[in-house]
Amino acid sequence: MTASTENSPSDFIRDIIAEDIRRGKYKQIRTRFPPEPNGYLHIGHAKSICLNFGIAREFGGICNVRMDDTNPTKEEAEYVQSIMTDVRWLVDSWADNHIGGAPLYASDYFEQFYEYAVDLVRTGKAYVCDMTPEETDAYRRLGKASCFRDRSVEENLDLFARMKAGEFLDGARTLRAKIDVNAANVWLRDPVLYRIRHASHHRTGEKWCIYPMYDWAHTLSDYIEGITHSICTLEFEVHRPLYDWILDALEFPEPRPHQYEFARLNLTYSVISKRKLIQLVDEKLVSGWDDPRMVTISGLRRRGVTPGVLRTFAYNIGITKYPSMTDMALLEHTMRDEFNRIATRRLAVLRPIKIVLTNYPEGKTEELDAINNPEDSDAGMRRIPFSRDLYIERDDFMETPPPKYFRLQPGGEVRLKYAYIIKCDEVVKDEKGNISELRCTVDLDSKSGGPTAGRKVKGTIHWVSASHAIDAEVRLYDRLFTVPEPDASGDFKSFINPHSLEVVSAKCEPALAAARPEERYQFERLGYFALDPDSSREKQVWNRTVTLRDTWAKEAKK
Repeated sequence: MTASTENSPSDFIRDIIAEDIRRGKYKQIRTRFPPEPNGYLHIGHAKSICLNFGIAREFGGICNVRMDDTNPTKEEAEYVQSIMTDVRWLVDSWADNHIGGAPLYASDYFEQFYEYAVDLVRTGKAYVCDMTPEETDAYRRLGKASCFRDRSVEENLDLFARMKAGEFLDGARTLRAKIDVNAANVWLRDPVLYRIRHASHHRTGEKWCIYPMYDWAHTLSDYIEGITHSICTLEFEVHRPLYDWILDALEFPEPRPHQYEFARLNLTYSVISKRKLIQLVDEKLVSGWDDPRMVTISGLRRRGVTPGVLRTFAYNIGITKYPSMTDMALLEHTMRDEFNRIATRRLAVLRPIKIVLTNYPEGKTEELDAINNPEDSDAGMRRIPFSRDLYIERDDFMETPPPKYFRLQPGGEVRLKYAYIIKCDEVVKDEKGNISELRCTVDLDSKSGGPTAGRKVKGTIHWVSASHAIDAEVRLYDRLFTVPEPDASGDFKSFINPHSLEVVSAKCEPALAAARPEERYQFERLGYFALDPDSSREKQVWNRTVTLRDTWAKEAKK
């Protein structure tokens, strides 16, 4: 078994695994991705998925998806389904043959967890404690022993069995490991292993009323599944001594799992805390978990971000032990880099203003050649209709322009992309003084191949034929927050960007009628777009995935 060298990143975790393989420590590498099904996955989870599945892919191993479903009051089957949808989407055609079959569940092992806990009680390494949660926390902070710490093995076995049988109320008793109440690491100060919770579980129903704490369930699940490298984010580093204590206390032999930690992803202009994401959804500050402004995987997918973008992003930011803040601009750059290569070019006008070419024959339509993707020589050409009445962007005309304005203005000339040079002769306004149309003349010899095709003008703008255009709703998404670190001050919600979504009625070239949801498109001069699931045959709905340029960087410089 050797590591793949094709597109394989290098980091301290992979170095450890390579050394373990060299020494023959494990027969097969097995990692795991263990989300708690109490919300939707976010971009931080994507980094973990790419790491754990990437390792399995590179070292010929397996990665289990295991639901950490040990808290029945917060978990739902809906979240399980969403998690698996996100995971399969992200690893499809990349590491999908390294997934360990159907999802596994910590709840699959509840009976084994209980029997292992009985073994700890029987050997005097765990005891039943009657203190309240508040008392337990206070005693642990003070390094003070519970007065129930010295109960006999027989009494502890009896009370633990009665806890399981449902004799006691929630919070009345816990099972605690007997380690060291004065340990420097607070997580070793007789941590709670089980608590009483009379709640229906989404898989086991009413069968259990005691539920294992994370450290107990996580460690034993890893051992039961034969995980070799248990990779966690850095906040679990202080939990590692307890992880090892559990394995030692139960006298599990080698080879057994070992825990390693890496720095979680922190991304500017976003919140990644699941609690805060739930707030945004519950308080209807966004349209749902898959709102394209959210950094949930489902939101990013709906916005038009591809699995390849997220995998490349995870590769670029790397795996370290040092917390840092990753700039949203890097994610957006990764999008632009991929979409520039793969996106099909099309013409669309988001805020249309009509122009009439007064010297172009009425009723005439001609077909002009346009490039599908200049970055892809195999993408070929398409034909776009050109006629007397056109739409251009309202922003591409100014009645009183500033100096060095090279788009259309009264008396000025521009080239229509793939077409002719036009000159604005007259501005027509309605009774309220608003521009209703522009009357222009066209240089009919300036098209490619014509006598004046080489004539230079400084501006080139895009357009669509008015009689051939299709209508579409376009949702212009931007960053959800106005400051780089909305978490840094009190109320993160006060920094929500009021301009994070603008909806416009656009005019699009007719070729977009055949657009497909799985394809990515560049609306020339405007950005990269993807069809939204709200689209229908009657009405297309487009999401802007990312702009062509980093406008936030310009604002920051100002």
